[in-house]
Amino acid sequence: MSTIAERLTALKAEIPDGIGLVAVSKFHPVGALMDAYGAGQRRFGESRVQELLRKQDEMPSDVEWHFIGHLQTNKVRSLVGRTALIESIDSEHLLECVDRESERAGVVSRVLMQVHVAAEETKFGFDPEELLDYFASRRFEALKATHICGVMGMASNTDDESRVSADFARIAEIFRDIRGRVAPDLRGFDLLSMGMSGDWPLAVAQGANLIRVGTRIFGPREY
Repeated sequence: MSTIAERLTALKAEIPDGIGLVAVSKFHPVGALMDAYGAGQRRFGESRVQELLRKQDEMPSDVEWHFIGHLQTNKVRSLVGRTALIESIDSEHLLECVDRESERAGVVSRVLMQVHVAAEETKFGFDPEELLDYFASRRFEALKATHICGVMGMASNTDDESRVSADFARIAEIFRDIRGRVAPDLRGFDLLSMGMSGDWPLAVAQGANLIRVGTRIFGPREY
């Protein structure tokens, strides 16, 4: 059976140049993360605030932590200042909370806006029209301590690759629409995070420049 380091090395050989890799390490022990770290991985993704904070205290200081799960507003204060990127801003209320707590802490939080196009109602995120309206009305100009760096999204949970590709194409279209037509003067709005272990090549084909891969690197999660 291949090791974490071997799987990570093989994966990186497949990923085209210019595509960032977030190793989704949620539910995996620090020892597994350190195996990936030893193989050169520095960007890790966690979906629970307390787990991220605990692992951050045990890992080297040059790790770049991404928060990729649903973020509850009552956990925002403990998270701001501890991440390189919050990928899962799924409502304007949450964004305002992150901005307020970031200003209070004297930091600037980098975030992605999560858009919802998948078939499952259980997934979080802005409706496409809602997200486009947010930028068209330039409400982002009220932010004081938050930098919106781009868009994150997930495809429907299905084996139908045409549906998955269509979902990624829609997310990419929204991203390009914001950049090119709705708010072309946005600076640093350049990240499109989509694609996971089973579908990242489809995401990259549609324009993703940041992918989130867990099982392919770490194996099945240890719940």
